[in-house]
Amino acid sequence: MALASKEKIKIFQKHSLHEKDTGSSEIQVALFTEEIKRLIKHLKDHPKDHSSRRGLLKIVSKRKRLLDYLKKDDPKKYISIIKELGLKR
Repeated sequence: MALASKEKIKIFQKHSLHEKDTGSSEIQVALFTEEIKRLIKHLKDHPKDHSSRRGLLKIVSKRKRLLDYLKKDDPKKYISIIKELGLKR
């Protein structure tokens, strides 16, 4: 189950660069982070759900690639998004 529309709108408002921004790297990283948190909670309750575990690993990999891109392209944005989301990098 994906994130609810209200949750996505909150993330868009918090991390958007301009009014109609829905696909910037910062927003994608924030969306992936929320999805990862949701999946981790799900897997604590359902430890044998291997398809969800595989999905979690795919999302973690996508987020890592986006963060690597941000680090290379704009280090200031990278540092700010890491601090805002509380990621360990």
